[in-house]
Amino acid sequence: MQNTVLISILALFLCVNFQSLEKVIWDHDEKITEWKAGVAKVNITPEESMWMAGYASRNRPSEGTLHDIWVKALAFEDANGKRAVLVTTDIIRFPKEMSDRIRDRVEDVYGLSRAQIILNSSHTHTGPEVDASRFQFRLDSDQLRRIEHYAEKLESQIFTAIDEAFQALEPARIYTENGVARFAVNRRNNQEATLYRQSELAGPSDHAVPVIKVEDMSGDLIAIAFGYACHPTVLNFYKWSGDYPGFAQLELEKAYPGVTALFFQGAGGDQNPLPRRSVELAEQYGRALAVAVQRVLEEDMRPLSASLSTAYSEVNLKFAEPSPTKEDLLAILDESSGYPDWQKHSAQVLHNQLERGESLITSYPYPVQVWHLGDQPVVALGGELLVDYAVQLKQIFGDHTFVLGYSNDVMGYLPSARVIVEGGYEGSRSPVFTTPWSSDIEVKIIHEVIKLAEQAGVPLFESSLIGN
Repeated sequence: MQNTVLISILALFLCVNFQSLEKVIWDHDEKITEWKAGVAKVNITPEESMWMAGYASRNRPSEGTLHDIWVKALAFEDANGKRAVLVTTDIIRFPKEMSDRIRDRVEDVYGLSRAQIILNSSHTHTGPEVDASRFQFRLDSDQLRRIEHYAEKLESQIFTAIDEAFQALEPARIYTENGVARFAVNRRNNQEATLYRQSELAGPSDHAVPVIKVEDMSGDLIAIAFGYACHPTVLNFYKWSGDYPGFAQLELEKAYPGVTALFFQGAGGDQNPLPRRSVELAEQYGRALAVAVQRVLEEDMRPLSASLSTAYSEVNLKFAEPSPTKEDLLAILDESSGYPDWQKHSAQVLHNQLERGESLITSYPYPVQVWHLGDQPVVALGGELLVDYAVQLKQIFGDHTFVLGYSNDVMGYLPSARVIVEGGYEGSRSPVFTTPWSSDIEVKIIHEVIKLAEQAGVPLFESSLIGN
């Protein structure tokens, strides 16, 4: 299935524009000293007990803090004065409305387009809920108020981090490279309860640890941005934390005093850290990830020339089935339906929407983004991105490509064509309850990435043009 999809995508692209074969070969003798970079961080740990995100089974508000959670911003300016900013957060997701407001404000103040801003959420399951609308029939007015108050404050804190990062811009050198960590397990193909019996793991994973190193002109480390493709679901208790990514950032900031470490989530929609469910395991995975980053930092890394190109679009993705009717939703809401409470709540939200005479959406504007940071390809995609996308994109653009999921808008799971055919939890969900996406979404998304990559000057990986 993957090879078929890949071949069809490449054939379509080559028919549309053969010029991608003639992309610019970057001059690695260029100066790398013309970058400017700045970094900032703001503590976003809630000041009061409130509802936590990530698990439908939660039945009470938070009960303390394991470690603080943060928003961090890394700003870039190339030799021509073009700017961009990477924002990382210890939250579950960016709802579209929140993301749009933040990016609109950054555009108003700094003149940065959507293409120049990446908002990435780590997807920690021990962070605060940020979207009260999802709980309007489940929580009381006090808890809903707390979510709304926190979300409003969070938007300001994110802008503060971005503003401070741009204020801190200074001449810098930037380097990239990939490390490796192997605690992510494909949860669709490996049963957690019987994992200890297995002699080998099944299913695709992406164990790369992408690393961006930023130094000042004296060679002193300023910032470390790093990623991994794995759900932050080691912990399921009621204390605030960034889960394993939080521990990894703490480890790196302890190892390099004064340096800011930023974590970005990859295509980890179907990847879990296994085993899990203890603080000690979260600390272990955090240390393992930090050690993987440290190894990369201590070896030779690729210097990036001071050139920045960005591209962004929103591709219209459709659903495979008609939206549910009032009758469908009422059947789910029936006491004898057997549906869990969280699904009944989702059905109630949609039913009330129909009762108000509103229509349910039949497609979704999905965010697709490409950066060319020097000669480093960075692809940022929305939603809970499954690992097949990272595998495909690295075949097309090369193993050094950085693939981020959970960026700019997290509206639901983004299954691959393979997973849609297989079905199951990740394959049967879209922004409309349990209505699955159309089976062509993988082709549409990958083709849109290729189109944007061409705009940003990212060449296709040579071997991706050669049939197997």
